[in-house]
Amino acid sequence: MYSVALFPINPPPAASNPACRPSSTANSPGPEKLAALIDKSKSANQLYQIHAFLYRHNLSDHQILSFKLQRSYSAAGRLDHSLSIFRQTQTPDVFFYSSIIHAHALHNLHKDALLLYVQMLSDNVTPNTFTFSSILRSCRLQAGKALHGQATKLGLESDTYVSTSLLDVYAKGEDMESARKLFDSMPDKDVICWNVMIDGYVQFGSPNEGLSLFKQMLRAKVKPNEATMVAVLSACAQIGALESGRWLHWYAENHGIDINVRVATSFIDMYCKCGSLEEARLVFERITHKDVVAWNSMIVGYAMHGLSDVALQLFDEMCRLGYKPTDITLIGVLNACGHSGLVREGREIFSSMARTYGIEPKVEHYGCMVNLLGRAGYLEEAYDLVKNMEVEQDAVLWGALLGACKIHGNVALGEEIAGLMMRQNLENSGTYVLLSNLYAKANNWEGVAKVRTMMRDGGVEKEHGCSSIEVNNRVHEFVAGDSWHPRSKDIHMMLEEMNAWVKAQGYTPRTDTVLHDLGEEEKEKSLGVHSEKLAMAFGLISTEPGATIRIVKNLRVCSDCHDVMKLVSKITRRTIVMRDRNRFHHFENGSCSCGDYW
Repeated sequence: MYSVALFPINPPPAASNPACRPSSTANSPGPEKLAALIDKSKSANQLYQIHAFLYRHNLSDHQILSFKLQRSYSAAGRLDHSLSIFRQTQTPDVFFYSSIIHAHALHNLHKDALLLYVQMLSDNVTPNTFTFSSILRSCRLQAGKALHGQATKLGLESDTYVSTSLLDVYAKGEDMESARKLFDSMPDKDVICWNVMIDGYVQFGSPNEGLSLFKQMLRAKVKPNEATMVAVLSACAQIGALESGRWLHWYAENHGIDINVRVATSFIDMYCKCGSLEEARLVFERITHKDVVAWNSMIVGYAMHGLSDVALQLFDEMCRLGYKPTDITLIGVLNACGHSGLVREGREIFSSMARTYGIEPKVEHYGCMVNLLGRAGYLEEAYDLVKNMEVEQDAVLWGALLGACKIHGNVALGEEIAGLMMRQNLENSGTYVLLSNLYAKANNWEGVAKVRTMMRDGGVEKEHGCSSIEVNNRVHEFVAGDSWHPRSKDIHMMLEEMNAWVKAQGYTPRTDTVLHDLGEEEKEKSLGVHSEKLAMAFGLISTEPGATIRIVKNLRVCSDCHDVMKLVSKITRRTIVMRDRNRFHHFENGSCSCGDYW
C-alpha cells in the first residue's frame, strides 16, 4: 500500500497534556455526544482535546468517531493529523477515502490526491459520487477523461456534482467541445453547471459563445448568480459590448443579484473596456467598502484611456487612504505614464517600487518601462534596462523594444533585437511582422521579402486584423476587404462617401504604411478597406445621427485610419471611441484623446 506522506501515528501532543485529560470518567460522554462535539468544534485546539479523550478511553479505533475527527482536522487546516488518523484506520471505507482525497485536493496537493485515489482502487474500494467530485479537482484533461470513463461505467456520470466537476476539467483543459457534449446531455443543470460552461467559453477565447449560452440560461429560467455576472461581464468587456453590459447592469439591479465588491469591480472593468469611463466611475463611487482590486480596475481603466493625470491622482488618493498597492496597481500606473510620455514620473515610480511599496519589479513592470522609454525615444536606455534587469526576459519585453525601434526607424537596433529573439527562441509572428514593418518604413523591400520568406519557410502566419462594432445588442465583425456582411453594398457606398469627405478636408492617404511593394493606386485601395474603416462605415449607416460609434480592434490602429477617424468625427459631429490592442482613442471634433502619441 502506497504511503503519500509520513506522519506520526500517535495523537497530537494534547493527548499527553494533563490539562487536556478529562477530570472524571464517571460521566464520560458516549459516542453520539462525542460525534456531536466533534462536529461543533471550531478550532484545532478543541479537536486536540477530543482526540486526547478518545485516545485515553480506547475510542481511537471507533470508525465513525475516527472518520468525523479526520474530516474535522482537514477542515481545521490540520491535514497532518487528518492523514495520521486515516493511516491508523485498518480498513478505510469509501467515506474515509473520499474525505482524505477531498482534503488533499482542497490543499492543492493534487499529486497526493491522485495517489490516494489509486490506493483506494487497489484496496478494492468502489468510488462514489463524492469521490469523483473530489478527485476531479486534482485532474488535468487526460486524467479527467479517464475518470469520466470510470464514472460512466459505475453509472455516476449523470450525478450533478460529478457532471459539474467533469465540465470544470474539460473547460480548464480548453476542450470545450467535450464539455459542451456533456453539458447538453445533462438532464438537470443547476446554476453552477451553467456558470462553468459560460466561464469556460469566456476564459478561452469564445466570448460570443458565452453570451449566447447565457441567453439560453435565461430562457431555461435558471436564475444567474454573482459568479454568472462576473463571467458574462468579462465576455462583454472582451468584445466591447457596451449595450449588453448596460442591460446586465439593469438586470442585476432589478433581479436581486447582490452587486458586491467583486461584481461591482467586474462592472467597472466592463465599462472601462467598453469605452464608458463615466459609467465605470459611477459604479466605483457607489462601492461602500472598496478593496484594492476595485481601485486597480479604475486606475487601469483611466490608464488605458490615456487619462494619465487622473490615473495618477487616483493612485495618490488610494495610497492616502491606506490601501497598499499591488503588482497590478503599479502596472496600471506605469502604463498611464507610458500612454502620455510621462518619462520622469515613470522613472520615479519604477525606481521607488521596492523602497516605497515593498514590491520588487517583475517582468511586467520592466515591460511598462521599456514601452515608456522606447516610445519616448530613449531606445538605448530601454535597451540597457533590458540587458541589466534582474528577472528573466520574455518575448513581450523584447517585442516592446522592437516596436519602439519601428516607431523611431532604428533599423540597426531592431535587427539586433530580432536576431537575439530568434537565437533565444523567443520569436513569434509579431517579431517577424515588426521587423518587416521596420524594413518597409525604411523602403528596404529586399529586407521585407527576406522576412516574408522566413515566415513562409517557418510556417509563421501573421495575425489578421479584425474590428467589431455593437449595434442593437449584436456584435458585427469585419476583416480587411471583406464583403460577407448582409449590408456590404451599403457599407462600401459609405466608404466611398467617407473618402470624398476626408479628401475635401485635405486628407492624403498614408501609403507609406502599406507594407507591400505596390503602386500608389493599389496601396490607396488597400488602405480604404481596412477593418476599422468598414466598422466605422457600418456604424454610420446603422446608428442615429450624432450617436457615439464604438469600435474594437484586435491590433494597433494604423496611422492612416487614425487620420480618417479624426476627420470623420469632425465632419459628422460624432464621437468615435476605438479600442485597439494598446489603448483607447476618443475621436471628437477632429482630434484624438491620445494626442497622436500612441
